[in-house]
Amino acid sequence: MNREIAPSSIAAPAANYALAVQSENVTAWLHTSGIVGVRPDGSIPADIAEQADVIWASLQALLAEAGMIAGDVVSITTYVVADQLEALPQVMAARDRALQGRRVASTLVTVPALARPQWKVEIALIAAR
Repeated sequence: MNREIAPSSIAAPAANYALAVQSENVTAWLHTSGIVGVRPDGSIPADIAEQADVIWASLQALLAEAGMIAGDVVSITTYVVADQLEALPQVMAARDRALQGRRVASTLVTVPALARPQWKVEIALIAAR
């Protein structure tokens, strides 16, 4: 079982995420690589919001293959190309939809570029069941 840890003795998170998530009685873990917005046919949407939707569809497929659901996600790391920060609300909205509003530990890292110029966002997650 995963539960948010939110002591009143520290500052609240800066956005809609948990500062910490505790996993108890875990029988399985899933650690993904950074997933980018490449569709199964190899195409890459030009729009960062569409890339985020493709990424979350891929992450949901990985979770399902591992016998897990969005509720098992405990932590995500999102990498956004610095010149795309104006679209950050769309990236976070895709996260919130995929996680069905559940708060997980979340870190955002801005980077000058990703491994391919077409990629604008990359997301890795950890899940525990």
